[in-house]
Amino acid sequence: MLKGIERQTAYNMTTIEAGALLKQINSPEDLKKIGKDELYKVCDELRQYIVDVVSVHGGHFAASLGVVELSVALHYAYNTPYDQLVWDVGHQAYGHKILTGRRDNFHTNRKYGGLSGFPKRTESPYDAFGVGHSSTSISAALGMAMAAKYNGEKDRKSVAVIGDGSMTAGMAFEAMNHAGVTDADMLVILNDNCMSIDPNVGSLREYLTDITTSHTYNKLKDDIWNTLGKLPIGGNFSREMASKLEHSIKGFINKRSNLFESMNMRYFGPIDGHNITKLVDTLKDLRDIPGPKLLHIITTKGKGYALAEKDQTKWHAPGLFDKVTGEIYKKTFDTSQAPKYQDVFGKTIVELAEKNKKIFGITPAMPSGSSLKFMMDEMPDRAFDVGICEQHAVTLSAGMATQGLKVFCNIYSTFMQRAYDQVVHDVAIQKLPVVFCLDRAGLVGDDGPTHHGVYDIPYMRCIPNMIVSAPMNEAELRDLMYTAQLETTKLPFVIRYPRGEGMMPDWKTTMKEIEIGKGRKLKEGKEIAILSFGHPGNFAAAAIRNLMADGITPGHYDMRFAKPLDEEMLHEVFSTYNKIITVEDGTVVGGIGSAILEFMADNGYKADVRSLGIPDRIVEHGSQKELHKECHYDAEAIATTAREMMKAVVSVIQ
Repeated sequence: MLKGIERQTAYNMTTIEAGALLKQINSPEDLKKIGKDELYKVCDELRQYIVDVVSVHGGHFAASLGVVELSVALHYAYNTPYDQLVWDVGHQAYGHKILTGRRDNFHTNRKYGGLSGFPKRTESPYDAFGVGHSSTSISAALGMAMAAKYNGEKDRKSVAVIGDGSMTAGMAFEAMNHAGVTDADMLVILNDNCMSIDPNVGSLREYLTDITTSHTYNKLKDDIWNTLGKLPIGGNFSREMASKLEHSIKGFINKRSNLFESMNMRYFGPIDGHNITKLVDTLKDLRDIPGPKLLHIITTKGKGYALAEKDQTKWHAPGLFDKVTGEIYKKTFDTSQAPKYQDVFGKTIVELAEKNKKIFGITPAMPSGSSLKFMMDEMPDRAFDVGICEQHAVTLSAGMATQGLKVFCNIYSTFMQRAYDQVVHDVAIQKLPVVFCLDRAGLVGDDGPTHHGVYDIPYMRCIPNMIVSAPMNEAELRDLMYTAQLETTKLPFVIRYPRGEGMMPDWKTTMKEIEIGKGRKLKEGKEIAILSFGHPGNFAAAAIRNLMADGITPGHYDMRFAKPLDEEMLHEVFSTYNKIITVEDGTVVGGIGSAILEFMADNGYKADVRSLGIPDRIVEHGSQKELHKECHYDAEAIATTAREMMKAVVSVIQ
C-alpha cells in the first residue's frame, strides 16, 4: 500500500477534473452566461478544484479559499480585462487565474516553466499588475484610474483588492491619502479576515474589529443609506448635502467610523464576503458610483476547508497534503537531517537573549517564516511583530539601538529592499549597531522573482559603516550572531542566509567570536582557487571532491565577509593562484565577485577570474535546485568551470 509522498506522487499522475460548471468557464465571458442563482455552485466547484490541485501540486492555499466568492463576483460584475483588477500580494489569486483561462494549466502553478504563483502581466491580460510584495494595489489601481481618465476612457474601472494585513503598511495609506483628493473612478476592496500569514497586529486590526462587531452601527448605517436613497434630490437638498448628512450621522453613531471617509474614500460595508449574491449586487451598484470608494468585506481565510479555517497560519502554504484526512506530507528525513537556517536563527537568538538582557527581536509580519516566534513565545516583552511595516521595523530598531539595546531585525532579503532608505539614513549614517538578519537570501524557489533575495550583497556592500556577512553552515550562523551582539561590535551588521536546510545535523555548537572581516582557508590547492561566500561554499566543496577524482586540486576559501574583505587572505590567494572562481547566491553585478575583482585591480594583480552567481536578468520560479543549475553556480557548474579553466591552460601549453 502506498503511503505519504509515494501515494501523493501516484496521484500526481491522475487527471484532476473540474466540476461541470467550472469546466464551461474559460473566460469571464463564459462566467457571465451562468445565471446568478447558480453562482454558488460555481463557487463550490472552484473551491473544490483549488483544494484538489493544491493538495497534489502544492502552493498557497488558505488565502485563495477565502476569496472564492469575491473572485467570482468581481469577474461577474466587472468587464475584465478592460476593467482592471489588481490583487494585493497575490497569494489569493488562484481563483482569479482559474476563471481567466488558466484552469487546465493550473497544475503547473509555481513549477519550473509553469504558471507563476502570483499575478504576472506577461502571463495574462487579466493580470493587470504584477505583484508579490504587499500593499502596492491601491497605488497601482489609482494610477490606472488616473490614466483612464486622461485617456478619455470614462467607462473603464479600476479595482484594488487588499487584505487587512496589507492595509497596515504605510504605502496603502499614502495611496488612499492621494486618492481622496482625486476624482479617480476606483474601488478599494478591503478583504478583512484578521490574517496575513500570521495573525494581524496593531490598532488598525482593533479599529476594523470595532466596525465589524458594532451591531448598532451596522444596522443604523444601512437604515441611513436606505433613507437617503429615498430623499428627493433637488431644490435646497443637494447630493453634497445628503452625503454630508450621511457622514455626520455615521460619525455620531461611531466616532471611529470615519477613518476612510475622513480621507475622502467613501466607505461601504462591512458585508459578508461569502454571500455571492450580495457581493454581485453590491459590486454592480458600486460600479455605477463615481469617485474613490472602499468596500469592506468580511471573509474567513481557508473558507470551506475546516482545518484551514481552524489553523490559518499552518495552512497558508502547507505543501502537499491528503485532502480527505488533512495529513500534511513531510519529506522523509532520518534523524541526521540538518535543520532549517531560520530555525537555527530562532533558537539561537533565544539562547543569546537568555544571557544578554539587551537583546531584542523585531520582525515585520514574519514571526513564523523567520522563526522569531520562538523568542516571541518565550520573551513576549522583548520580541515584536510590527506588522507589514518594513520601514518602521528598521527605524524602530534604530531608535532602540540609540538606547543601548542590541536589536536583531529579522527581515526577508527581498522585503529589506522596501526599507533601504531607513537602513542608510537611520542606521548606517548614525553608526547604530542594528543586526540585520536577512532570511531567504539567494534564490528562494517556487515564489519566484518577487521573492528571490538576490540584491542584498550589492545594496548593503555599497553603504559605508556596514558589516556584510554570510555563514557557510549553521555553526557559522551561530558564531556570526554571537559576534554581532557583543559590546565590541559598534557598527550595523548584516547576516544573510538562505531558505531551507543547512548542512549540520549537530548544529548546536558552542558559539565563539569571529574576527570581523576575516575569512578562512578550508583547503590548500594548486593553480586554481575557489572563493565562496555563504551557503554556496557547500556547492564548492562538493565540486572539489569531484574535481580531485580528475586530478584537479583547487584551493578553497570561505570569505565569510563581503565587507570588510579579508585583504590579507586575498593577497595570499592572488599571490598563489592565477585562476580563481568566485561563487555566491546573489547577483554577480556588484556582488562578492565584483568586490574581489575590485581588490585585484586596486592591488595590481592579474589572474583569470570567473564569477559564478545570479546573472543580470530576472530569474523566474522553480525549485532551488533547478534554479541553481539554471544560473550555473551549483556543484556541477563550479566543477565544469574549473575544468574549462584548467583545459585552457593545457591547450596553451600544447
